[in-house]
Parts: sequence; C-alpha cells; structure tokens
Amino acid sequence: MKRELSVPGIAYGGDYNPEQWPEEVWAEDMRLMREAGVTMVSVGIFSWALLEPAEGEYDFTLLDRVLDLLHENGIAADLATPTAAPPAWFFKAHPEALPVDKDGRGLSYGSRQTFCPSSPAYRRAALRITAELARRYAGHPAVSMWHVHNEYGCHNAACYCDTSAEAFRGWLRARYGDLSALNDAWGTTFWSQWYYDWDEILPPRATGAVPNPTHQLDWHRFCSDELLSLYVAERDVLAQAAPDIPATTNFMVMYNFDALDYWRWAPKLDIVSNDHYLQSADPESQIDIALSGDLVRSLAGGPWLLMEHSTGAVNWQPVNRAKSPGELRRNALAHVARGADGIAYFQWRAAKAGAEQWHSAMLPHAGTDSQIWRDVVRLGADLGALAEVRGSVGTAEVAVVWDWNARWAMELPSQPSGELRFQDLVRAWYEPLWRSGVAVDFVRPDADLSGYRVVLAPSLYLVDDEGAANLASFASGGGTLAVGFHSGAVDENCHVRLGGYPGAFRETLGVRSDELFPLLPGESVGLSGGGTGALWSERVRLAGAEAVESYTSGPLAGVPAVTRNSYGAGVTWYLATQPDPATLAGLLDRIRAEAGVEPVRTTPQGVEAALRRGTDADYLFLINHTDRPAEVPAEGTELLTGKQVLGSVIVPAGEIAVVREPRGD
Repeated sequence: MKRELSVPGIAYGGDYNPEQWPEEVWAEDMRLMREAGVTMVSVGIFSWALLEPAEGEYDFTLLDRVLDLLHENGIAADLATPTAAPPAWFFKAHPEALPVDKDGRGLSYGSRQTFCPSSPAYRRAALRITAELARRYAGHPAVSMWHVHNEYGCHNAACYCDTSAEAFRGWLRARYGDLSALNDAWGTTFWSQWYYDWDEILPPRATGAVPNPTHQLDWHRFCSDELLSLYVAERDVLAQAAPDIPATTNFMVMYNFDALDYWRWAPKLDIVSNDHYLQSADPESQIDIALSGDLVRSLAGGPWLLMEHSTGAVNWQPVNRAKSPGELRRNALAHVARGADGIAYFQWRAAKAGAEQWHSAMLPHAGTDSQIWRDVVRLGADLGALAEVRGSVGTAEVAVVWDWNARWAMELPSQPSGELRFQDLVRAWYEPLWRSGVAVDFVRPDADLSGYRVVLAPSLYLVDDEGAANLASFASGGGTLAVGFHSGAVDENCHVRLGGYPGAFRETLGVRSDELFPLLPGESVGLSGGGTGALWSERVRLAGAEAVESYTSGPLAGVPAVTRNSYGAGVTWYLATQPDPATLAGLLDRIRAEAGVEPVRTTPQGVEAALRRGTDADYLFLINHTDRPAEVPAEGTELLTGKQVLGSVIVPAGEIAVVREPRGD
C-alpha cells in the first residue's frame, strides 16, 4: 500500500537551503514564503557535511531550528537524506569509494555524486546518516515526506572500478545462473569472447574496437539496478522509523537523461516525482514539457509531483537565457495539466556562491522587485485556485510504447545508422498528437492495453517475445497498432531476429523486408503522397498488407514505404521511413480517426489542450502559446478567474484557462 502526501491541494514550493544564508534571513524567508503561497519545501538535500561533521558525530542544531520554523509558519517539509553529496572526510577515510570512469581515470571529490554506487563504504555511511535522520525526525510535525537522495545517476550513473566489476559479476550470476547461459545470451563465440570464469568478466571499459552489444546492454541494466538498490535500502530504513510518511526520489524524465529504467523504479516509490528542465536550443520546449509530463504520469499510474524546474535560466547549458514573459506560469501549469499535484523549483532563494550561483530561483538575486517574484506570487495564487484538481487523472485512448531497454540497445555503436535517437523518434510521433489535442499515455511493451484504442510504437528496436505477443494480441483483439521502422529487430539479448525485418512484427504487420537502406544526414526520399521520408528506407515486400505510401525516388522507387494491414479484428500499420512532419501528422490523424479517437478539445493552432478527469467533473486546461487571443468551446467555471463559461472561453495571448466542466455520468 503506497503512502500519500498529507499536504492539501496542489503542493507549492522548492528546494530550501537555509544553511547557505545567515540565520537573520530565515524570518524573511518565512514571510515571503507565506506571501507566495508556498506550502512545502525540500530541506537538507546537500547538508551531509553540516549534519555529520566527522564520522559518527552529528549536529542537528541547524536542521532542528529550520524544521521548527517551517512548522510554526504552516509549511510542510520534504526532508531529504543528504546522501547525494558525501563530505570530504568520508573520501579521505575511504578513497576507494571514489568513482572510476570508462578510461580508468579515478575522479576526485569536490562536487556532488562523486561516489561509486557499488561501494560498501558509501552504502554503510549513507544508511547510517539516514537512520540518524529517521530516528530524530520521524515524529516531527513538519515532516510530510522523505526525499531520498537527489537525482540518482545524474553524475555517477556508471562506475568502472574493480568494486563495480565485482558487483556486476554478482548481478550477472543472479540473472543467468551459470556461465553457459551468459555466453549464449552474449553471443561470445563472436570475436573469441567466450568466458570460462566469472572473474574474467569486466565492465565494458574502453577497448580497441566495438564492445559486445549484449555486454553493454546488461551493463546499462546493472547500473540502473545498482542505484535502485541504494534507493530501496534508504527507503526501508525510513519506513521502519516512520511507517506513515511517504518516500520519493526525484526522477529526471527529460530529453538529456536516459541512465535509469524508470519502469523498474516507479513501483518502489510511494509518490513519483520528477525534475524537468528545458533545452535552450528547443524552439518549442512546451512539447517536451507535455511529453515528459505524460510519461511521468504514466510511470506513476496517476498524479505525481514536479520536484524541480526553473523559474528562469539554468546554469549548465552553453547559453543560459531567462524565460520569456508568461513562460514561467505556462510551464508550471502545463505540468499540472499533465497530472502534477505539486509544483516546486530549484531553488527558493538564488545562491550567491557555489556552482549554481547563476541558476534562477523563486526569490532571485534582484529580490522581490523583480518579474520572477511577481510571477511566483501569481502562480501561488493560481495553484490555490486549482486545489480541487488534485487527484484527478488522465483520459487517454492512445498509448505510446516507451522502453528504456529498447532505447539503450538502439543507441549502441555499430547500428545500420548512427543517426537514430530514440527520444527524437518518439517525439516526432508525439508532436502531431499534442498539436491535435489528443490525450496520450506511455506504456511498457508488456502493459495492459485493454483501455486503449490505438497503440503506437515509434521506436521499439528491442522487444522480448512477451512484449511482441502483447502488442500483437492487442491488434488481433480489435485495436489499432502502428509501428515505426527498425522495430522488433532484436530480442532481449540483442540477438537479431532472423527471417527478415521487422523481426518480431513481420506477421502482425503483414510485411517482410530483406534489406535496409538507411539514409545519409540531409538525404531524403520522395513519397507517393507528395511528401518525403528521412533517416531510413528499406526494401519492403507485402505479405498481406496493402501499400498506403511508396517511395518515389532512390533505389527503392515503387517499393512500399507505409503499409496498412487487417490483423484479426484489428488493424496494423508500418512506417518504413520517417515521413516529413506534415505527412506524419496526416497519417497519425488518419490512424486515430479510423479508430474513433477524438481530441480532448478542438483548439486553434498553438493552443494546447489537456484534460484531467475528477470524480464528478472534467478539468480542461487550455494553454495559449501564441501572441493572439483564442476562443475554445467550453462550458462550466473558469477556476483561475471564477467566471462562468457559457459555450466558449477566451484565452488571452500567452495565458492559461482551466475550466471545470461538470460531468453527468
């Protein structure tokens, strides 16, 4: 039974680091937090060196005062275990706990997450400080949630030291049982890689040629599991001391992080939390926000918490620009639209020293006489007005298959094309659905698909037999399945599925390809519908399917490029290239319309629509990303203004409307 957060409404706040400031500032912090509508802050995330100044010696004086102060001011604490940043004394005592990179270089301490995830010394020290925190604060009235560690794997997703090698061998023993099974799974007869003793197996360190793909894939799996074991160990210590307080850790479901298999992680959390930051080079970052939010909601199986995002600029991209007017509010409420029941920032007060001194905050360097502060106060009022939205869920009839194993495997070296990026391929299919206002969930290949009309698999290079059979069963039972190129190519061990492409999906899709013709960067092929295809082409032969589009140029002119197949009681589609955006949007519109899937609301171009379903009402979120007002059909109460909506609502340029629409069912 998962424990729930006791903070009412939509939680609001950010990382609070009072240790960075003199104590006389704290009273001002409390006053301004109340002014902004803050209801919960994360504390203690990077405080290990202050809480344990020497091994086994503890000083909780500062944290005692901070938690008491928060409680006095009606602000809940998301109390962190400080284990993401061990202190210098730990590394002086245990230099063997420092990480080693792929090239064999030992790294030094002096930042954060500079530890080997397999280090026994680190695990002992982390669990010791966690136990002390749990004993001291399990009954503190301010503590509403445990924040375990911080951004697992952000900087140390993999360590290649001898300790990690031994842990990897232990993980492999548990997975395969004996060396014969491992050798078979890894295909070690190739290049004389056969192993006769477990001690011969090393992490995939830098080597002279391409490493074994299954070796690399299992390394990804091991690294994710090794960090997960650290989370579970800390969580269990906390749960023993405080069985009623929920625990979380902040995921990083965003464009530039792929180190952890969050499908395996999510069930271990009481509350799924996420950190999300925008890519400065992305001209339509609102699409990435929506994709990330839908994926996190799917991981959580319902509402979730946004643990970190930015009020303005970050500090770690080549160029760090402030957000445009209104963007702070649109970004935050877009996360709420996709299921977030809490909005938090890094951090409360902008730092004047340290590595993140140029990272924006709720209270910026300029203080309260700033646009950021005015926006922060306004957002607090908005979230207060949306309190009833908490707990409402999504309404999707379309599912997109997302699998970290497939992502890792496809992006390994020596593929038919090095131009394929899992995230880009999924976003290309997601974007037209977002533009059309079609609700989307993300699913594992082996998920229960009975609640969906359409399942899309834009990029599923690796799939096991269970996942492939599940998708086929969905289609044969009456669903619509669409699959992208280079899917079904290998099994869970990265072994090519013989007999032609697309491997596991040949029969389901009614096609067979015998040769692949990936396209060069900038190269395209014509399509019979008037569009173009990029990245990929292949020699497709119909084996029951019909051609919807064909190549009109290149060596495959006249060969099917997009196919449709009747399969059992359902329909399957195969896209053997990456159509241009307009062509892809047209195909996806046809696919979902034939299946009877409608948008949550028809909106003018540039107006995002999302729906959360409550017990007796729907909450329609409308976010206007344009510079002109937009009118959208709606009926009910606009929660941010309190005005009644009769027939339609006007959403001003750059603004948001949230309409509570009563439901009679």
